[in-house]
Amino acid sequence: MNTSEKFASAMAACPLVAILRGLHPDEALAVGGALASAGWKLVEVPLNSPEPLLSIDALARTFPDALVGAGTVLEPSQVRDVHAAGGRLVVAPNFDAEVVREAARLEMVCLPGVLTATEAFAALAAGASGLKLFPAEMITPAAVKALRAVLPADTLLFPVGGIHTGNMAAYRDAGANGFGIGSALFKPGASPAAVKTAALDFSAAWLKTLRA
Repeated sequence: MNTSEKFASAMAACPLVAILRGLHPDEALAVGGALASAGWKLVEVPLNSPEPLLSIDALARTFPDALVGAGTVLEPSQVRDVHAAGGRLVVAPNFDAEVVREAARLEMVCLPGVLTATEAFAALAAGASGLKLFPAEMITPAAVKALRAVLPADTLLFPVGGIHTGNMAAYRDAGANGFGIGSALFKPGASPAAVKTAALDFSAAWLKTLRA
């Protein structure tokens, strides 16, 4: 299965990106197992976590059906580091054309952060796989709806920041295709059981938006 196929499979299974900021390598497999048992297949370890490349390597090797990669990727060299560690997902809080192009060159899934229509169109032109709408606290469902009206119909939109089970439906109705979930899912030191419980709660909330 190539990276594009793995991304499509992960989106179909559960289009929620687990943002594991602060994850330690020695807890990576237990947390990854909790996510896998809850049906999550999109996993991001931000590069400002402790030894993130070790965690990415361990997760990618142990969970081959998941699309594992890094967040807070700010430089093209970091894209190459993530790729070398086995990661195939690049997420950033911002849009940097060189980062997106390097990820595209390496056939990685890239979700740059954007806030405006100008940034969104520029990111897509550079080769972005989808768009991280960040911070979502500043991008209301009404703003998502406005962006959806002008962006290409197949653009994938992922609001990130302040997403909880209570506001997912409004964003979904506005045109969101998935979400990035951070501290509401995982905090450093969280038990695998707690992560699984939170993951199942978010999965149930997502499925509820599809039935609404």
